[in-house]
Amino acid sequence: MSSALRERAAAPHVGGAGRTARPATGGARRRRMPRHAGFAYLLLAPALILFSIAFLIPIGYSIGLSFMGSRSTGSAFAPPETVFVQLDNYSGVLADPTFWSSLGRLGVFAIVMVPLMMGTAILLALLLDLPRVRARAFSRTAIFLPYAVPSVIAALMWGFLYVPQISPVYQFASGLGIELPALLTGTFVQVAIVNVVLWGGIGFNTIIIYTALQSLPKEQIDAARIDGCDELRIARYVKLPHVVPATLLTGLFSVIGALQIYSEPQMLSTLTTSIDSTFFPLMRVYRDAFAHDDLNAASAASILLALATVLLSLLVLGLRTVLARRTR
Repeated sequence: MSSALRERAAAPHVGGAGRTARPATGGARRRRMPRHAGFAYLLLAPALILFSIAFLIPIGYSIGLSFMGSRSTGSAFAPPETVFVQLDNYSGVLADPTFWSSLGRLGVFAIVMVPLMMGTAILLALLLDLPRVRARAFSRTAIFLPYAVPSVIAALMWGFLYVPQISPVYQFASGLGIELPALLTGTFVQVAIVNVVLWGGIGFNTIIIYTALQSLPKEQIDAARIDGCDELRIARYVKLPHVVPATLLTGLFSVIGALQIYSEPQMLSTLTTSIDSTFFPLMRVYRDAFAHDDLNAASAASILLALATVLLSLLVLGLRTVLARRTR
């Protein structure tokens, strides 16, 4: 046999040894994957621990409190005994008329605030995206700046403007012979609260929608202009469909913010008697927990509000998914 044939016979066959070498390499890779996964979980461990401490454990503790209650032991000097009461706290919250009245006021607030918030944010984002707009950077900063003001400070600032005796707005209007309505009385209180929330939240939503507009390909806008579309038609048929996902996202944030409204009415309640301790659901939860010292009822009401927030969030996300499939 020649030397060339011997070398060819000694070389590994492509269909034999070559095929068995690759699974060995893949097997080695698969054997190394668990170690990589363990290292990844080790890196995530600090964040997971903080998430559990700050989120999961409080939720579990609140759920546990909602199923417990205090019962008298029969002795005048013995402390009350904590017992398992099943769903009594939930039934008590649902049977309380103040809970439903606070939900009704919250519904009115959300129905008014969320469309105004989203409509104004979309309008401002479209105006910022106009090709000939001036002072674009200053306008973005001025619109976003109120979002940086804490809600407590914003409520106190606007409350100063709402009180007719000390408000420069009321004094100026009175000098002109104009009588402005008292926004901290009667049904106008809702208008006052909506105004504070809009002033503080429009900037955040505007920046998100404006950022989504920046991702719109310029070729589409140029093609629409070549076809003879003006800026109004471009905004309606090109820009608005493009920002639907961002609009739904900011709408979800607005709905969640409406369900969690607390700071603004709580601070304004110090300036008027039209806002009581059960005006909104979270204010009622605070009253039960700290004024009535009933953490169990407060926990049950909090869980109910959390479930409502989750259901509304899933509804908005489902709507976003449906619209995304239709636009494909």
